[in-house]
Amino acid sequence: MTQKTQTGMMLMTSTPSQIARRVLETERDALDRMITELSDQFDAVVDLFLNLKGRVIVSGMGKSGHVGAKIAATLASTGTPAQFVHPGEASHGDLGMVTRDDAVILISNSGETKELADIIAHTRRFSIPMVAITKNPDSTLAAQADHTLPLPDAPEACAIGMAPTTSTTLTMALGDALSVALMEARGFDRDAYRVFHPGGTLGAQLLKVSAVMHKDDELPIVSPDTDMGETLVVMSQKGFGVAAVVENGKLVGIITDGDLRRNLNGLMECKARDVATPNPSTIEPDVLLVEALGIMNDKKISALFAVDHDNRLCGLIHIHDALRAGVA
Repeated sequence: MTQKTQTGMMLMTSTPSQIARRVLETERDALDRMITELSDQFDAVVDLFLNLKGRVIVSGMGKSGHVGAKIAATLASTGTPAQFVHPGEASHGDLGMVTRDDAVILISNSGETKELADIIAHTRRFSIPMVAITKNPDSTLAAQADHTLPLPDAPEACAIGMAPTTSTTLTMALGDALSVALMEARGFDRDAYRVFHPGGTLGAQLLKVSAVMHKDDELPIVSPDTDMGETLVVMSQKGFGVAAVVENGKLVGIITDGDLRRNLNGLMECKARDVATPNPSTIEPDVLLVEALGIMNDKKISALFAVDHDNRLCGLIHIHDALRAGVA
């Protein structure tokens, strides 16, 4: 609540946390309404975008433009080619980016944003499918659109009811709903997602063990009958501080520095099978690297062998590999 002073200024009488809860409740209630009032044209819009030869062009002015840019980015990163075109730039040459193979999403809370007029006219002139996102189903934008995804006529969350708050939240949520529906309809999985996100932490989180594991000649492999003298040479040469004891291609045990310390007395008279720890922790190659890191942290080990479903040795992942990949 606010209170007016003698000078006409408004004083805040609610605490910041009370205001925050009011804002969140207002936007939550609007989202609840959108769930129940979701347009029956939503499926048709998804079908339209699925069958496009070109891209989804998104445009909007002001705060709607900022949200539109985010929607375009989310669509593009989840398998639907998309691009944001600023309506002002569109009127000065960028309409050439909008082709007959494309479809357009135009965002305007009022549906009367004059800066969208040239894009609207362009889509009508060249029969380019146009989807309107607006709170006003009787607006000029909605009247011109091939499909309209109306926003609930819900109040903005600010005290004066004018700043774009609830409306932008609803628009962004609707964009997310479109992106995810398209993503699932395309069967867009983790591997495809990683193709569009190769860099940074997100890309690292989606790496599989097989992408970074050591294999073939890099692996420290000994047989159960290998003398410990030769086993130590293999461990030293490969540099992982561990050896895989392999019989008929299958991992039957591992030898670590800890195993060496526990068997110091008479170590050189032993065979690899005498020192090895049987049934070691392993991981499959197609598991995410971040999961391998979790196992290593939990077991307090620095290396993990990768095996297939028949326990055949495929590779080795070291904690340093996770660090280099940016997972840890």
